[in-house]
Amino acid sequence: MNVITYLSNLILPILIFWLLSSAFLDGLPAFDLFLKGTKDGIHIVFEILPTLIGLLFAINLLRVSGILNLLAKILSPVTSVLFLPSQVLPLILIKMFSSSAANGVLIDLYKEFGPDSHIGFMASLFMCCSETIFYTVSLYTSVAKVTKSRHTIPGAIMATLAGTIASVAITNLL
Repeated sequence: MNVITYLSNLILPILIFWLLSSAFLDGLPAFDLFLKGTKDGIHIVFEILPTLIGLLFAINLLRVSGILNLLAKILSPVTSVLFLPSQVLPLILIKMFSSSAANGVLIDLYKEFGPDSHIGFMASLFMCCSETIFYTVSLYTSVAKVTKSRHTIPGAIMATLAGTIASVAITNLL
């Protein structure tokens, strides 16, 4: 295990040395290229910042207001037929918008039910089987200036549905 830790600590310095060596051997101005990349990165951050702030605000509003928990209670008869505990439903809904907010919901589920519980295991498995659909699509379409996403969101929702079904089925089988 110490060998893996030692090697992982060396990866970044080796990568930096390799990049600087390659730039030097090719006669490229490494520092100027680094500054250009940094400026481009800051420009991208300023482009996506309004989208990010809007998503985080909306998610926090839904979470704090209790709308998600109310929705989970209302849909609990439907989710129980599907063998999905209603407590996991807010996690499923939030994960489509924000992974960090979903991590907060996951930690709340761990605190209430425990990570080794049926709900904790299903929530953990779901987190591995899903993606932040709307954040990712809004980020990439705004940066790449894509105006028509066509089948991207329906396909991503279907993939999340498949991940949800898989996590429920695997949890209930185990």
